[in-house]
Amino acid sequence: MQTKLIIDNEGRSAREGKTFERRNPVTGEVVTEGAAASVEDALDAVESASTAFRSWSTTGPTQRRAVMLKAADLIEERAGDFIQTMMSEVGAAQLWAGFNVFLTAQLFREAAGLATQIQGETIPTDKPGTLSMTVRQAAGVVFSMAPWNGPGVLAARAIAYPIVCGNSVVFRASETSPRTHAIIAEVLHDAGLPAGVLNFITSSAEDSDRVVEAIIAHPAVRRVNFTGSTAIGRIIAEKAARHLKPVLLELGGKAPLVVLDDADIDGAVNAAVFGSFMYQGQICMSTERFVVDESIADEFVAKFAERAGQLVSGDPMTDPSCVIGPMVRAESGDRINGLIDDAVEKGATVVVGGRADGASMAATIVDKVRPDMAIYDQETFGPITTVVRVSDVDEAVQVANDTEYGLAAAVFGKDSHRALQVAMRIDAGHVHVNGATVQNEAQAPYGGTKASGFGRFDGRAVINEFTELKWITVEQSDQAYPF
Repeated sequence: MQTKLIIDNEGRSAREGKTFERRNPVTGEVVTEGAAASVEDALDAVESASTAFRSWSTTGPTQRRAVMLKAADLIEERAGDFIQTMMSEVGAAQLWAGFNVFLTAQLFREAAGLATQIQGETIPTDKPGTLSMTVRQAAGVVFSMAPWNGPGVLAARAIAYPIVCGNSVVFRASETSPRTHAIIAEVLHDAGLPAGVLNFITSSAEDSDRVVEAIIAHPAVRRVNFTGSTAIGRIIAEKAARHLKPVLLELGGKAPLVVLDDADIDGAVNAAVFGSFMYQGQICMSTERFVVDESIADEFVAKFAERAGQLVSGDPMTDPSCVIGPMVRAESGDRINGLIDDAVEKGATVVVGGRADGASMAATIVDKVRPDMAIYDQETFGPITTVVRVSDVDEAVQVANDTEYGLAAAVFGKDSHRALQVAMRIDAGHVHVNGATVQNEAQAPYGGTKASGFGRFDGRAVINEFTELKWITVEQSDQAYPF
């Protein structure tokens, strides 16, 4: 597969003719060859978006809504192409790839509904004969970056929400999923976006820092949004801060699922399997820690391990029954093996699964994890999860919050009032009572706290991220002043 830059709705090669490769992490074969943008290419994209903003920001909600609704229909029509591309580029099982199509279409339709929700208000004033009000207006050019692990829905939200608010977008695709991301851009262009409203670029890993810096520094860029690791998010935030650009960050996680002593254990296990091992655990809200009351821990771990041991791992491109495919990078296995070795040396037990072989790894559960083990607080981002045993509710809350992250969490307990009280005490952007940590609905605000970032995608809250709030007064021209 090949991808080009898309500037002014036209595909083009990088100005210097440079390309980069995405290789299969198991076989090493080239999957995609992408155009590697230079700084000059990136600035072309910004200038195009700046020009397009002047007209797009004046369009009415009907036109913006029509584009989003058409894009939803088109992504569903191209579902087969999208699923095959995502499976090929990032090792997704068909279930996860299909789920991305469904969520992407849902997000486009929800974004369409926001077109008429960009509202201000009137404000009481002490000045006679004066109208005081606020309006929300499009900010300008938005620079958006999305990762490879949920390439449909994460790219769609980084693009659709700014555009429906009247902004233009420069979207930098991940070098790990360039063709999958390109499909999202193509769908929006085919849905009727005018030239320059969405410009699509890719860059090589070695050039990405210079390209990103140049785009953020451009005066026309008024917002930056990034979804990815906390380490890179900090760098993006620092670059944006130097230029006083507001940033929306959705970063890493170490999501806990608290299993209280009165939990429905079978229900908790169902959520555990889904939350831990969907897409090999390579989701920012994957359940990486189970905080389990010691009175029911043995039963929970036994049932969880039995279910996890039944999950088929392998290559989803050749084995349709495969639930757990390869991790996105071969070096992920060495990193996870180091965490397992450290935990076992300090007294933890591997109850199912085991060590990774490069990018390949079976579903793995590490029990009796303690704070002195690296795996206790480091994000694993693989098909591996941990169990921490606790003595009571207060300790459960303390352990759940004992992390730099604060993205997703869950609580299982039959006493819904008590479970809700626990949920209220957990430091996370979203917490689910008797549900999995992996959840996303386009109408609900999504984002984290602490090192998981700040700001909110989705829901009406996203309007605040991509618009400027302006105060306007309309006064009598013969207003009297004291001097």
